[in-house]
Amino acid sequence: MTSDLLDPRTALVVIDLQRGIVGSPTVPHPVEDVVRRNVELTKAFRAHDLPVVLVRVSFSPDGADVAPGRSTQSMRGATFPEGWDELIDELDVQPTDIRITKRQWGAFYGTDLDLQLRRRGITTIVLSGLATSIGVESTARAAHEHGYHVVIATDAVTDRDADAHTHSITKIFPRLGLTATTEEVLDALAKLDQQG
Repeated sequence: MTSDLLDPRTALVVIDLQRGIVGSPTVPHPVEDVVRRNVELTKAFRAHDLPVVLVRVSFSPDGADVAPGRSTQSMRGATFPEGWDELIDELDVQPTDIRITKRQWGAFYGTDLDLQLRRRGITTIVLSGLATSIGVESTARAAHEHGYHVVIATDAVTDRDADAHTHSITKIFPRLGLTATTEEVLDALAKLDQQG
């Protein structure tokens, strides 16, 4: 059985909650609030024996494996401090968690995320993390293209740019899937138990 929001084969995919990214100011939700909500989500998904996927972005120390191509704000050749790509302690990474390392904005291209999800029969993903208009949106677009049902936990994502966040939440995500608050996702998980 399914809830109106989730189905029994749902995974949580947390984007880029890592040391070198969570330190920057975010809007409209403070990063501390987003981390707290992501912790709630990871605990709930684990308690329901549903997959938790923790995605991080990482590059070689000299930035040589940053995606090539011309851009006005290229990261090509940038250097990255040691430990910047480590997942934050608050996530309390568990042996059952699926860990994905990406080298670009989205979590599907160049990774085994799709393979890991399909092997587990996953049909729906709940997305959370940073940044709304970059890593989360890129992953949502690819998830939609791969045929997954997509749910965005709107208060468990945030950005460095308020306009970019709002555009993703109001214009992009409704075309790719469903939007819900963390509380609504947690309630939908509880309904799955009641229906099971």
